Amino acid sequence: MLHDRVLVSQDGEDGERRSSAGIVIPATAAMGRRLAWARVVAVGANVRTVEVGDRVLYDPDDKAEVEVRSETYVLLRERDLHAVASERIGDGQTGLYL
Repeated sequence: MLHDRVLVSQDGEDGERRSSAGIVIPATAAMGRRLAWARVVAVGANVRTVEVGDRVLYDPDDKAEVEVRSETYVLLRERDLHAVASERIGDGQTGLYL
């Protein structure tokens, strides 16, 4: 990875979801703009805020997909990330920061 690039693997496929009230929302239901979570697979040398293994929140409309060894990944710039969920925080906090 070069410069400020982040390579991520998307979390799951778009399928049926459940609302907080337990209502099943089919995969074919139209939704407004929605951000997606992904797991960081690789980072460039100039990336400062995320590490491999972190979960990041990004806009799926701004993605560039790339296939590496028959696996599909998303290539992003660090500045295109909206949030990071990290388990490396050791003070009992959630590790989620915006």
